[in-house]
Amino acid sequence: MAKERFEVIKKADITNNCPECFNQGMKITFQQKHKYGKLYDQTTSEVTHKIKCNKCESIIYPVNWTDDIERSFNYYQKMVSPKKASIRFTSLFYILIIAIIVLIGVGIYLWQSRIIEF
Repeated sequence: MAKERFEVIKKADITNNCPECFNQGMKITFQQKHKYGKLYDQTTSEVTHKIKCNKCESIIYPVNWTDDIERSFNYYQKMVSPKKASIRFTSLFYILIIAIIVLIGVGIYLWQSRIIEF
């Protein structure tokens, strides 16, 4: 089963007031989803975000955003450049493909030379 992990692609400090504690200091984090399996590593196009206050440690959800926070979010969202969605196969995948091709080749050779009849 593939393991999913979110990797940070952009972190930034924003100086807007926290709607919870009114402290001026928050951190915005953008993360991209990656899946890791035994046969492949996949980078998805899914990007998530999180805004967290540095003082009260609360997560600021979009419902509580002020206009200033939303403007800052839109600015940093435009600056984020996620990796292209792709899939990369592991060496185990290639070893299995080569083993299957060799087994098919040996089976065809033995059938052609009439050593084995199916």
